[in-house]
Amino acid sequence: MRDFNIVLFEQFETLDAFGPAEIIGKLPDLYKPDYFSLKGGAVTSSQNLKALTRPIKEINAGGILLLPGGMGTRGLVSDEIFIEAISGLAHTAEYVLTVCTGSALLAKTGLLDGKKATTNKRAFDWVLAQNARVNWQRRARWTVDGRIYTASGISAGMDMTLGFIEQMHGENMVRELAGRIEYIWNADKENDPFALS
Repeated sequence: MRDFNIVLFEQFETLDAFGPAEIIGKLPDLYKPDYFSLKGGAVTSSQNLKALTRPIKEINAGGILLLPGGMGTRGLVSDEIFIEAISGLAHTAEYVLTVCTGSALLAKTGLLDGKKATTNKRAFDWVLAQNARVNWQRRARWTVDGRIYTASGISAGMDMTLGFIEQMHGENMVRELAGRIEYIWNADKENDPFALS
């Protein structure tokens, strides 16, 4: 069983975290989702959802790391303590997944240098400004570059997570999962109806 570690922070975007968590939570024999923040305790999303988290230092090396986005990323990109913490985790994780402006946080660690990545198209220029060494994709619903997955805005995190499950376990499992949650999966990561022209 793989750890699926979701890092939360004040003003994270609810669906960025809990869309993927809904999918991963349907596979309890394969993945163990857990929720962390820098210091632990209650963290509040932009939609005023309060989530109880454990301290980030309790994350085991390896596993899968998910970084959501949200308005809270605006301040965190300059928080050296936070960036250093997620940098260590991301470098030792088996896979790293980001949703929305969570890719800006990962970009600040340097781990995305030279790699394909995307983000929320409405925040694209701000995210690009955080690290111009990333091969930012303006038209992509989600991207894969080695062990790193990045998703565009909010609901795209569910498409990306299903794409991750397909790579790990095959298309049949993904189709069954999508049916269970009554979700229409955008399996084409380059089909980005929200890309800005």
